[in-house]
Amino acid sequence: MMKLPPFLFAVVLVIAGASVAAAQSPYERADWATPESEIDRLVVATLADHGIEPANPCSDEVFVRRVYLDTIGRIPTPDEAREFLDDARPNKRAALIDALLARSEFADYWSLKWCDLLRVKAEFPINLWPNAVQLYHRWIRDGIRDGMPYDEFTRALLTSSGSNFRVGPVNFYRGVQSREPAGLAEAVALMFMGTRIGTWPEDQREGMAAFFSRLQYKPTDEWKEEIVQVDPTATGPLQATFPDGTSVTIPAGEDPRVVFADWLITPENPWFTRSIANRVWSWLMGRGIIHEPDDIRPDNPPVNPELLSYLERELVSADYDLRHLFRLIMNSRTWQQSPVAQSDSPEAEALFACYPVRRLEAEVLIDTLDWLGGTGQMYTSPIPEPFTWIPADQPSILLADGSITSTFLQMFGRPPRDTGLESERGYEINDAQRLYLLNSTDVYRRVANSIRLRRIAIAAGGDRDALISGIYMILLSREPTAAEVADAAEYWATPGVGEANAATDLAWSLINSMEFLYRH
Repeated sequence: MMKLPPFLFAVVLVIAGASVAAAQSPYERADWATPESEIDRLVVATLADHGIEPANPCSDEVFVRRVYLDTIGRIPTPDEAREFLDDARPNKRAALIDALLARSEFADYWSLKWCDLLRVKAEFPINLWPNAVQLYHRWIRDGIRDGMPYDEFTRALLTSSGSNFRVGPVNFYRGVQSREPAGLAEAVALMFMGTRIGTWPEDQREGMAAFFSRLQYKPTDEWKEEIVQVDPTATGPLQATFPDGTSVTIPAGEDPRVVFADWLITPENPWFTRSIANRVWSWLMGRGIIHEPDDIRPDNPPVNPELLSYLERELVSADYDLRHLFRLIMNSRTWQQSPVAQSDSPEAEALFACYPVRRLEAEVLIDTLDWLGGTGQMYTSPIPEPFTWIPADQPSILLADGSITSTFLQMFGRPPRDTGLESERGYEINDAQRLYLLNSTDVYRRVANSIRLRRIAIAAGGDRDALISGIYMILLSREPTAAEVADAAEYWATPGVGEANAATDLAWSLINSMEFLYRH
């Protein structure tokens, strides 16, 4: 019988960790190993204007965990973490960023984000159907893997025609709740302009909707296949109005969507480049320079206009290579700041004075627990369709279909993919999640039966401190502080606990800590 229940042990660790932070912080280093960039100069100048001190540099231990999570959606293995920590090269951070951006897992993880925004979902209310979901997901993932420029990616989505089962990007026009011109215009504006047109004047909304008024959906003899095309029988010219107020007459036989894409996808367009540059920043920094990133409007200005303009120029000069923005942001001191703020100003986080702490996505969290425990998930779909069987060992970040889920994914905020809004995904931790992690026999079983933790125990060979060190490294990608080792050793010495229970309780406690559950 355990003397101290694991949930109380977790509380002890969290409290102890907080008290240790000031004296011996594992989250910061004394000086910068990263050169100052233009991003940093622009951010620091704005902070100085507000009298806000930026955070200290993050430690290498924090960096290695952060960069793995933000690029490929998983924590580093102990070997990967130690390899980086032992690397003496002054440019090792930049080298690791480049290596991770080149890995196939980058496409696996970031296709998850794009599938959320593009509403990749087989069932109600989107109704793409399973065949189309698999095709669409594969097209999105392959585009990310191959480095398709964002302007080409956008043009393909806006102008594609053909079968939803054979032409992946044509599903953009099917992955909407409303196929009326107004509904299509709303989806286009949200995705590619980062704006919500519901508040626009009616004539402005109608003018944009006209570009999508000749789209047709034709069924075929194949089950649930549709052909998306522009009406070939239209004989008269079409009057439409761009969002900037410019009117255009489109001759019969010309695809109005191409006319709209030609207007939208230019460096000079006031919405296109700004929207995606702001989105990428928000993905890596927790909030947009314009916040929310899909609510760009005149009365919601950027907190740092010069920074946003700089990112726009960089993206254009890189021919819309989104990896260039990732590399630029992650190599900045701003992204490599400690999560420990140096200012208590309410504006500090909004002005990027520290790295924002935020909970791991549901898919990343369960994939980590699956990796630790050596077991997979049981996925379900509310409407049984063909092709909904998912192998238990498939990572959740590769789930193509938003209709297929699990109890864990639903509890931890996986979005239903109904709206395409960034806010649809839940990041807040709630009481149900806390109780699940503290009390779930499934989580405890994964920890108690973990082959990976057992290997650590075998390698420790009875050395208690080595075992404690190994548990911290596999779960938090760092060595424990002296105070943390002392706290764990005290628990190890509790009569009746035993080494096996103590190791399991330590691992379970760390899993319940903010340091494990949050990216920081």
